[in-house]
Amino acid sequence: SIGIMKMVRSDLAASGVMFSLDTETGFRDVVFITGAYGLGENVVQGAVDPDEFYVHKPTFEQGFRAVLRRSLGSKKIQMQYASGRTREATRNVPVPEEYRQRFCISDADVLTLADYAIKVEKHYSNRAEHNKPMDMEWAKDGVDGELYMVQARPETVQSQISATSLEIFHLMENGEILAQGNAVSTRIANGPARLIRDISQLNEFQPGDVLVADTTTPDWEPVMKIAAAIVTNRGGRTCHAAIIARELGIPAIVGCDNASAVIPDAEMVTVDCSQGDRGRVYRGKLAFVKEVTELGELSHPVTKIMINLGNPDLAFKTSFLPNDGVGLARMEFIINESIRAHPMALLHPERVRDSEQRQQIDALSFGYDSPSDFFIKRLSEGVATIAAAFWPRPVVVRMSDFKSNEYASLSGGQYFEPRENNPMLGFRGASRYTHPDYAEGFALECAAMKRVREELGLSNVILMIPFCRTVEEGERVLQAMADNGLKRGENALQVYVMCEIPNNVIQIDAFAKLFDGFSIGSNDLTQLTLGVDRDSEIIAFDFNERDPGVKEMIRLAVDGARRNKRHSGLCGQAPSDYPEMAEYLVSIGIDSISLNPDSVLKTTRHILEVEKTLGRKKT
Repeated sequence: SIGIMKMVRSDLAASGVMFSLDTETGFRDVVFITGAYGLGENVVQGAVDPDEFYVHKPTFEQGFRAVLRRSLGSKKIQMQYASGRTREATRNVPVPEEYRQRFCISDADVLTLADYAIKVEKHYSNRAEHNKPMDMEWAKDGVDGELYMVQARPETVQSQISATSLEIFHLMENGEILAQGNAVSTRIANGPARLIRDISQLNEFQPGDVLVADTTTPDWEPVMKIAAAIVTNRGGRTCHAAIIARELGIPAIVGCDNASAVIPDAEMVTVDCSQGDRGRVYRGKLAFVKEVTELGELSHPVTKIMINLGNPDLAFKTSFLPNDGVGLARMEFIINESIRAHPMALLHPERVRDSEQRQQIDALSFGYDSPSDFFIKRLSEGVATIAAAFWPRPVVVRMSDFKSNEYASLSGGQYFEPRENNPMLGFRGASRYTHPDYAEGFALECAAMKRVREELGLSNVILMIPFCRTVEEGERVLQAMADNGLKRGENALQVYVMCEIPNNVIQIDAFAKLFDGFSIGSNDLTQLTLGVDRDSEIIAFDFNERDPGVKEMIRLAVDGARRNKRHSGLCGQAPSDYPEMAEYLVSIGIDSISLNPDSVLKTTRHILEVEKTLGRKKT
């Protein structure tokens, strides 16, 4: 028989590729969609930097319809059908700037595609009788406005990787960054850069070289197979270069824009894809290590092991570490990297007297309904990515804890922040949230967290209040949260408080009536117990959490939490840096210890040994 198919007029709309998992980490709870204007060849071949979207499958199937996160691609060209007067069937035309600054499809389109992807994956998984992640292509018709699936095949890279072992790369030194782009894989490699501008130069390529090019096509594959890494000017994370790099198990950075212009030919470089979505090419041969752990050999201790995390780009990869959730998700990283403007400056740009900073604020929020909508969407998408990565395990999100000097460094910030001699003990934490100078900013934070829990359905998010000096301050903050739609106890919302001020320990019974749990901030509790400025280079080096007075404060906090049937945890480097502190925390019966990702495996092994010595077993 002969199949007759509709020719989808995506030349008048958009098209792209999607996967039913995350292509870089193999995280299976998301649909990953890429798209650009015009025919799909540009996306597949890496001729454009496409838009990217993620949708969280578990909450989508529960009925929550929201895009988890998105990234705007440059989409500089669009492939269209050529006119009948030319010998070429297609042609590339420039995309007008106003269209480049928009996403190529709507949120409703993204959610429709996610629905298709989930159904296609289920169909093939049922036929195969095991989970079968899929690689699909889609097109939107510019005439009838409909979305069409044009190809579906099994994903053949991440789905084949063993889930019983974990491979983590760590860059051990810093260097000069030559180029940046979209990271493919989570690996690191180095070698001499080999700049290939034309296929005729391929015979110059040597095994172990780093391939640097504008883009790649299938006839380049013989040299790609012997490359240490691949770097291209153009392309997204589903383009030809990215697909081949994954199959070969080598790092690649695509969509760098200017790599072939700024990376010197034959110079030794290091290609680092280990630090999230953004890959970096460094000058020189930088040291790195590869850590491989057999996860089947590592059991879970009684003491819950949680993770400290601020960068959403690392969330999917980090979720594969053995863990019981996120004990500290830092909001500050997302504000710094993804928003970059002071929330009050977004609300009151007329008070920003510097015209350049006003232009920056306008540019940041371009394409959003308003500057406040920009803040809420960007913050909620960053937090939601972390919450989705660890779903349904708890994710404790700390409300913003910038100090006034740190807030002032954000765009427009100096017009809203006081100058303080000691910001560490000044206008920070809970005291800001109900103060007239920041109450509107806190309302934006609350709106973002409400969106994470109620629109995206990520109810595993627990909120935490930092630096709460008094019980009365805690009451005011909880009331402000309730006024902004976040009432403790409604929709199973839990609210924790940082236990990092001696008064939190002294009045723990009173604080326990307000909050559902305590997270001991050992850095601040140490400095405030010992009267030491932890930023002081003169004296801070001589004091740490092992001081008997600090240890007693921690014990009193853990005992107080247990007495009031509240959760007790600790987030800080002490258990990682000092094995005896990990032993102490386990011995006093703390509920959880939250660690930086690079120390999870080592500290977990140590805690298992301690619990074995103490005769403590899971019940």
